[in-house]
Amino acid sequence: MPLAAAERALLVERRPLTRDEVDAAAALPLDELPALVALAHKVRLEYCGPEVELESLINAKSGACSEDCAFCSQSALFKTGVDVYPFLDLDEVLAAARATRDVGATQFCIVVAVRGPEERLLRKVIEAVDLVQRETGLEVACSLGLLTPEQATRLADAGVRRYNHNLETSRELFPTICSTHSWEDRVATARLAIDAGMELCCGGILGMGETLGQRLDFAFELAALGPCEVPINLLDPRPGTPLAEQTTLSAREAVQAIALFRLVLPGTWLRLAGGREKVLGELQGMGLLAGANGLIVGNYLTTTGRSAEEDRALLEALGMPIAEGPGEGRFIVDAAGAHSLPARRVSIPVRVE
Repeated sequence: MPLAAAERALLVERRPLTRDEVDAAAALPLDELPALVALAHKVRLEYCGPEVELESLINAKSGACSEDCAFCSQSALFKTGVDVYPFLDLDEVLAAARATRDVGATQFCIVVAVRGPEERLLRKVIEAVDLVQRETGLEVACSLGLLTPEQATRLADAGVRRYNHNLETSRELFPTICSTHSWEDRVATARLAIDAGMELCCGGILGMGETLGQRLDFAFELAALGPCEVPINLLDPRPGTPLAEQTTLSAREAVQAIALFRLVLPGTWLRLAGGREKVLGELQGMGLLAGANGLIVGNYLTTTGRSAEEDRALLEALGMPIAEGPGEGRFIVDAAGAHSLPARRVSIPVRVE
């Protein structure tokens, strides 16, 4: 039985699954999804504990991005009608950070939607990092696009704890999603962040036309980078973008993907992010039972989400405690997505075959 073999490998032998083992689990019909969900939940509890971390986003710089990512309504190359405004003033960033501290959070992330930071922007971000740390005592994370080694070092030296840079999708599919930079460019920045001493948050979007096999490729490619967190977005097609007519995943397909990501990434923080309301609908609780242990609450960058109160009620109904460790309920300055470190994490070596 594929699931019995996977359970023995992860929970008894304490080793990562091979690709063949994950393929066997993925080949089970969706009618057997409850058994896969049950195993993913068991693995999540064993490696990460029962807590769920909450995170909020605010779009700090909207639109006018030079890149052509096919899913993004903030690209200057697409006519989407999205609001366009520049990076927030430092006083506004500080006000958001103080709001973060006042609700008991310990993490704050500054994110902008650009190809990579030019010198003026980098200096402004570093100034904001210093200001937030001095005035609030919060730990600060950033997501600024592609980095050079010198930029990564400067951010780490400035006290940036974590860097968010999503791969978005598998190596094979990526050229159909973006042409203005490569998948390898993104991997290089992810590795630069780690080499500079920052923690890595790295995930992407499911449902952009990939096959199930490509979805698993993506999970293993992420695992090979060893991120502390993987945000899982579910495509909510945006009008005016090249993916505007893309058929979304079914709720069962999305739950299956979350569970399979948990089997491939047993000790990683998996956060349900954009699109969960549209794709999962009434099965959002099943997404949590399938191995996710983090949520983006409130609105997203250009779409409407759920209130924190609704999600807290859902967690209470599921008997899942809200994490009390670093990053609990943190408020994010965000233009592209940002994510956080698990309060409890157990790592095992990654095998990519």
